[in-house]
Amino acid sequence: MRFVDWFFEIGEFDNPFYQGQWKFLHILTLVICAVLIVTFALLYKYLKNKEKYRKILIITLVSIIAFFEIVIRIVYCVRKYHYNMPDMESHSLFWIIIPKPWCAIACWALIASVFVNKKFFYNYASLSALLCSVVFFSYPGVGFNNEYIMFSNLYSIVTHALLLVTSITLITCKFTDFKYKEFYKLAICFVVTFIYGLLEIYVFKTERDPMYFMPGGDIQQGILGIPWGLYITLYILLFAVYVNAFYLVDDKMTVKKLFKKHK
Repeated sequence: MRFVDWFFEIGEFDNPFYQGQWKFLHILTLVICAVLIVTFALLYKYLKNKEKYRKILIITLVSIIAFFEIVIRIVYCVRKYHYNMPDMESHSLFWIIIPKPWCAIACWALIASVFVNKKFFYNYASLSALLCSVVFFSYPGVGFNNEYIMFSNLYSIVTHALLLVTSITLITCKFTDFKYKEFYKLAICFVVTFIYGLLEIYVFKTERDPMYFMPGGDIQQGILGIPWGLYITLYILLFAVYVNAFYLVDDKMTVKKLFKKHK
């Protein structure tokens, strides 16, 4: 197979579906992520110039994410406009450019966080990215699930691994600061994200279920196989618990004051 065939997936070859969940590559990727997370945290703990280290680390991580996000769009453009691949015929340039599923939105949120450089936005970017990566690695629907790892598979594996590593690194290296007094800023960010997801579904028509809450979605129907009413109830409850867990741990003073008032 030529590099161009692998990169743009244009050759005549069969790449059958493969149950790659919790197989060697899946587990190896998680192990590598864990090693990187622990290494970055230990370096932050013991290095003297913590601020310089933090800046270099976060810029490096988001630069790699940006590289893959840009390259995959170039690949799609070449497949559509140069090779005229049938699977790209119905997709517009707008479809190619914008981030579509929540995982891609989280990638661009991490990239944007470096430029925004505010605690509340690091909170949002890290929580969004961590949630997406946990869902992905629990039961990956792409990346690992083909017999041969093509560039699009590599893109999925690497970007989701970076979501996991970068999100936890933002927390361990103190980029985040989960305080209830600024919880409303996080809430606004997530509201905007969900509005964007609804726009994708009903206005842009670029994605059927970008935030994984629509009836008949991959998680609700394909993985869990439960009624949508029960699924959306669990979705809201678990999301609320997930977000608040970080604030309960990080903002103990506010929680203690709240309990004292009730007593």
